[in-house]
Parts: sequence; C-alpha cells; structure tokens
Amino acid sequence: MRHFASLDPLVAPRSIAVLGASQDPLRIGGRPIAYMLARGFSGPILPVNPNRDTVQGLRAYPTLADAPGEVDAAVIAVPGAAAEQAVADCIARGVKAAIMFTAGFAEVDEAGAAVQARFTAAAKAAGMRLLGPNSLGLFNARLGYYPIFSSSFENGWPNLGRIGIASQSGAYGTHLFAIARDRRLGTPVLVTTGNEADVTLGEAIGWLVEDPDTDVIVAYSEGVRDAPSFLAAIETARAARKPVAMIKVGRSALGARAAQSHTASIAGDDAVTDAVLRDAGVHRARNTEELLDIAEVAARRIYPVGNTLGVVTISGGAGVLISDAAEAVGLAMPPMPAEAQARLKALVPFCNPSNPVDCTAQAFNDMSVIGRFAGSMLGDGGYASAIAFFTQVGASRSIAPSLREQLDRTIAAFPDRLFVLSVTGPPETIRAWQDGGYLVFEDPTRAVNALAAMGRFGEAFCRLPAAPLPSLDEPALPATSPDEAGAKRLLAAIGIASPEEEVCTTADAAVAAAGRLGYPVVLKLVSPDVLHKSEIGGVKLGLADAGAVRSARDEIIAAAARHAPLARVTGVLVSPMLTGGVECVIGVARDPVFGPVAMVGLGGIFVEVMRDVALRLCPFGEADAEAMIRSLRGFPLLDGARGRPRMDVPALADALSRLSRFAAAAGPRLAGVEVNPIMVLPKGRGAIALDAVITLEEHDATRS
Repeated sequence: MRHFASLDPLVAPRSIAVLGASQDPLRIGGRPIAYMLARGFSGPILPVNPNRDTVQGLRAYPTLADAPGEVDAAVIAVPGAAAEQAVADCIARGVKAAIMFTAGFAEVDEAGAAVQARFTAAAKAAGMRLLGPNSLGLFNARLGYYPIFSSSFENGWPNLGRIGIASQSGAYGTHLFAIARDRRLGTPVLVTTGNEADVTLGEAIGWLVEDPDTDVIVAYSEGVRDAPSFLAAIETARAARKPVAMIKVGRSALGARAAQSHTASIAGDDAVTDAVLRDAGVHRARNTEELLDIAEVAARRIYPVGNTLGVVTISGGAGVLISDAAEAVGLAMPPMPAEAQARLKALVPFCNPSNPVDCTAQAFNDMSVIGRFAGSMLGDGGYASAIAFFTQVGASRSIAPSLREQLDRTIAAFPDRLFVLSVTGPPETIRAWQDGGYLVFEDPTRAVNALAAMGRFGEAFCRLPAAPLPSLDEPALPATSPDEAGAKRLLAAIGIASPEEEVCTTADAAVAAAGRLGYPVVLKLVSPDVLHKSEIGGVKLGLADAGAVRSARDEIIAAAARHAPLARVTGVLVSPMLTGGVECVIGVARDPVFGPVAMVGLGGIFVEVMRDVALRLCPFGEADAEAMIRSLRGFPLLDGARGRPRMDVPALADALSRLSRFAAAAGPRLAGVEVNPIMVLPKGRGAIALDAVITLEEHDATRS
C-alpha cells in the first residue's frame, strides 16, 4: 500500500493548466510553459489568460472552466489578490493538485495567514492537494514536467538518475539541483514546498521513497511543520532501505528565528530534531558538499552492516589524515591479518602493511604490485569500504591507464564493496575514472564521512521494528501541578520507586519521622510553587540527630517565607539519606513539533555543564532506553570505571521506559517531568527517584 499516492497528480500528472500564463518565457507565468515545451511534456498544456488567444504557440483559454478535458494539475501564478479565487476555480474545475507560486500569505503577516487558511481549508475539503503557497514549484525531468519558475535551467537541465530532492526552500532546492547537475549526479525530481499550507516536506520525501525510480533522497529543511507525515516518511524510507540525507538548518537561535520568518514553519528544539533524525537513520549533513557526497555514494546501494575501512596509499601522511577522520566519525579501521601483512612485506619490504597499507610510490615501478595490494586489502582484509589514495599520480597520462587496468580487475572481484579513489588531476581525467564506474574524491576525508554514513544507513535498515509496548491506560492527572510528594506518588503508580518518606507539618513530626526512618536524613521544602528548592535554601542534607532536624525544618520554612512569600507550603519532606550510587536524571519535555520527548543524563555537572544527555521520542521500550543510557559520554561511571561497582543500568532503563510510556499516555496536559536526581544503586539494587517535578497545564473545569 502506498501512503503518499495522493501526490501523484502533483508530481506525475497527465495534464496541466497554467493560471496567469504569460507569452513572455522569462516571466513567472511563462517559464513553466517554455520549459515544458522545450523538454517535451507529453500531456496537454493549458494556458489560462483572458487577454490572449494563444500563449507561446499554444491555444489559451479565458478561464479555467473553458479549458477542455481533465486537468490533473494547475499552476497558480496570479497576483496575491486573485489567488483565493484561483483556488476556487481549480476546485470547481475538478483539478486534482495545484502549485501556487503566489506569495504574501502566512510567511508575511496574520492577515495573509488568514487568507491562506481559508483557501487551504477549501482545497482540503475538495480533496485537491495544494503545493505552497510561496513555492518555487517542482520538476519531474523524466516526464519533461516543469511547473517551476527557476532560471537555473538556463545553465543546463537535470541529469536523469535515481536521486530525488525535497526542499522547503525553492531557491536552495534549485541550488542543490544545480550543484548536483554540475557534479554529474542524476536528480530528475525536485519538489519545493514553500509555506506547506497543505503538502509538507515529509509528504514530498514520502512520495520519493515510494517512487520505484528513486533510490536516494536528499532534503533541505528549515523546520518540521507536520510531525506525523515527516515521521511516517522517514520510517517508510528506513523500511524500504532508501537512505535519506538532510540539511536541517536552524541549529543556532538566530538560524531558528530566520527559518520561522522565512517559511512560517515551527522550528522546534534542534537537539530533539537531531535525535529524531538519528533514531530514524537519517543522515544530517552539515553542508551541501557533504549532502551530495552522501547522495553520490549512496546511489551505489551498498549499505554495509558492521562497516570497516581499509586504506591503501602511496602517502604515509595521507594515511594518518584518513585514520584521524575515520576515528572522528566512528568508522573502524582494523589491521590487516598477520599472514596478509607478511605477504605484503615480502612483496615490498619497505611498505607498512597494517592499515592504512602504505605501499609507497615505489609500487608504481611495477603496476601489478598495486593490484596485489588492493586485492589483498579487499580479499584478505575483508573491509566493507576502501579508499585508494593515489593523489596526482593516479591521474597522470603515463600511469593512469595501467593503474586503471589493475584496479578494474581487482574491483570486479568484489562487487559488494564500496571502493573510493582519491586522485586529483585535469577534469577530463577525473571524468574518465568516473565514467569507468569509480567514486572519485579529491579530499579523502570527504570520502571517509560518506563511507561512514553508508554503514549507519545499513545499521538502520537492518534494525527490526520495536516490539509492541505494554499498554498503559491514560493516567489520572490532578487538576494542578503536584508538589514533590504528589509527583512521586504519580511515579510510584507507574513503577518508578521512591524512598520511604513522610510529609511533616511541624518540627516534632519531622523529628519523629526521622527516628522511624533512621538517621541521617534529608529535609526538603514541599511546595508545588517552588521547583528549585536548593536555590532558596529549601534542602538540608545529612541531618544526623533530632536537633539538626528541628533546626533544619525551621530554616527551610523561614527561607520559603523570605524568598517565596506567595508560595503554597505543605510542610517538609523527611527522607533517608541514600548514598553509594550514581546520580542521574531522567525527564520528559513536550516538544512543540514532535510531542513528548524523554531524556536521560548523568547528574551534576554532566547535565548542567557538559550537556551529556540522550533524547528520544516517547514511548519506547527498555532496549531503546538502555541504548540511550549507553550512548552517554559518562556511561563508564555507571559501568564500573576505575574499579567502581557496576550500577543497576537495567533498573534505570526500566524507569526511563516507564516514564516514556507514562508521558505518551498522559496527553498534552503533561508539560514536563524531571526526576533529578534518580539514584542508580549497585547492580541488582534498583534505581530510586530522590526528587521529582511534574508540570501540568492547568485543568480548565469549564471544559470537563
């Protein structure tokens, strides 16, 4: 079943009308017609212009209603004041999809947003898909279909191939296409979504994923506007083994504000977006060069699981550079087997046969040596990916032909491997290598990044769908945010343990509770209005006797009166002082785009200063929770580093998973949860919530 088939009339129509059609092929309403005539679109092209009988040699029609036959798609290239009526005309005519070039709506002001909302609602009610407004358009070069007004085609048409482009920005989308064209990459389909009043970036990606003629998708995003369609698209891509590489801008606060202004998208939190992309196996590229490097290598459709890199080089320095780059991106470079090293050493006594294998430039005196070194690298070494660094020697007229002969024979024996040649030379020589089927990168570190991404794609593609999670009923949330004791009761109900503790309203009650619980104890202010109790003196630790408890209780109450005079104070919470574990933090925040997102980190400076946290969309199971925990830089502190006891990581993973399921079931009233710290005790002893804050949207009794 295809989930994104509703975009077929938009991306692959049988006929198209152009509202606002122009005789001038350089005007916005004229370029689509000129392009489709030039590239041989086979279906009817129906210009709509009340002032002309013909447009660019085609019969024109005064209104869309006058155009004959079925109309699959329509370009709306009319002034802003006429756009809403143009949508109505398309609906009345039974048009299946419209591409709106017209701008000046939600990306400008509230009045524009209101107009956009009206015509979008009308289009949706009629079942007509709408691309834009404020869209540059799209193209499908396989059909000669160009409902787009970019001038980029004046420098060349798209190459046919199997890479698709989806972009929220029209100008940057065509920028990607133009660079890909100049790099001789085939990008026959581009969709730019503009304001995304209806058709979203996720749907454009999804259509490309379901297109049997597209193998690789590259995307440019300024903010995910519709999370469900986006998540469905990237999961469809993962299940179909089709890699998605994306530039997602807005990492900085300034960039996020610029994206909001430009596309009327909701940027969301960048760290959350990063986690979503990573979990789905989407490669987040840092720049255009990296994005297209990934696409070029991914088009080979080799995605190794357990990826390893072998390097054969004539430069020891280049070998070190490549090794550094591989370590930085986590691409393993295990050494060659000892027996193979011995054979290579016998062949060239002064070589370095480990990995990188440095055969030195002397090997070019006997070109067969190069073939034997490369063959040993792929055969004996068994590396899934390989780089051969031959610099300008590999492009010299005197050497390249015989080198090509050796490598052709070697690589033909290993069609399942990714092999990159790093050479530099005249463009015609590089083209000759590429025409021979070689991936060529002048800078070997770019090759390392691209090869590492192929392994990550492979790992994502082979990941089995998560097992169904135990059902969790929607929890009964109180009308207002609870205090710490109330928060812990809610958490206890879902299986997250807390210490035995008591809320006390008097000093005598606190002393009695401390005696029952056993010294030393901790006293904390209990108030739903004070989230950071320690900052106002609302926490006292290590209280060893009754006198200390009395004094601490009085100091806490006085501090609350002094620093938070309007806060509601229930009393003090008396808890036993737990030691011998590692303090962590788990929590949930509601992202404006993706909904509840769970986090885990090490406590103290690790979360506050080093930002050592892992994020994941809710809900998820214990296996995913444990993977999050193990991804932390500080995980060795939980895993017995420097002779420490191993902590109960499974118990922490269980608590994190339960919290994620609670958040997913709780609905939008749950604004956030923070369990900080949660004490992870030695293995087998569990994880205990020492403090908890649950923040709720206030319950409106008039809606119940």
